[in-house]
Amino acid sequence: MDLGLKDTAYLVTGGTRGLGFATARQLTADGARVLVTGRERETAEAAAGRLGPSAVGMAADNADPAAAERLVDAAFTHFGRLDGVLVSVGGPPAGGAETATDEQWRTAFDAVFLGAVRMARAAAARLPEGGVIGFVLSGSVAEPIPGLTISNGLRPGLAGFAKSLSLELGPRGIRVVGLLPSRIDTDRVRELDALSGDADASRARNCAAIPLGRYGTPEEFGKAAAFLLSPAASYLTGTMLPVDGGAQHRF
Repeated sequence: MDLGLKDTAYLVTGGTRGLGFATARQLTADGARVLVTGRERETAEAAAGRLGPSAVGMAADNADPAAAERLVDAAFTHFGRLDGVLVSVGGPPAGGAETATDEQWRTAFDAVFLGAVRMARAAAARLPEGGVIGFVLSGSVAEPIPGLTISNGLRPGLAGFAKSLSLELGPRGIRVVGLLPSRIDTDRVRELDALSGDADASRARNCAAIPLGRYGTPEEFGKAAAFLLSPAASYLTGTMLPVDGGAQHRF
C-alpha cells in the first residue's frame, strides 16, 4: 500500500530511540524526510545517521519554551515544507500518588504536557491543509496503569487537548491524532518490568493479560504511527488508536 509519503517532511520529537525512532524509521522507509530530536546533539545526529540521508538530527528539550518554534523553523529550513509532527517524549518517573513529589509533577508537566502543547501550537500555525499533528500517549488514557501515577494524571489530559485541537483545526483541513501504546518492547517498558524485582515474571503476567499473548515490537508501533500520520489516513482525525495487542477491553 502506498501511504503517499514520498517527498513529504515530518518532525519527530524524542526520535532518537524507542517509539519515536521506530516511527521515524518507517516514515523514511516510505519516502518521507524526517527531522528527529533528542536531548543531546550527538545522540540526535547519530539517530539521523542510522535513518539515512533523508533524516536530520537536532538537540531539543521538550520542556524548553523556545524549542517548538525553533524546531518548526528548522524543518522548513532543511526541507522547505512541513507535513506533520509527531510529539513523543519519554515517560514520567514511576511511582504512586503518595511518593510522587511536587518537583516530579512539575518537571513531567513541563516536558510531557506543556511541551507537547507548545509543539502542537507551533506546528498548527505553519502546517498546510492536509497536515497532521500526532501525539504518542499511553494506554493510561483509557485505563490507569498501576505504579505510573504521574503518567495516569497527565496523559488523559493531553488526549483531551488533542481532541479539542482536532475540532479547532478540522475546518483548516489539519488532522490531529493520538496513539495509545501499551506493552511495546522498548527500553522504557523493560525498565518498568524490572522495577517489580523480577522482570521475567512481570513480563509473563503482562503477556497473559494481552489477547495476542505478547509484547508488541517497536516496528509494529512505527508502522501504525506512519499510517496514521500519512495521507492514506486523510479522513481520520480526533482518533485515539490503541496499539496494544487488544489489551484495552473496550470498543
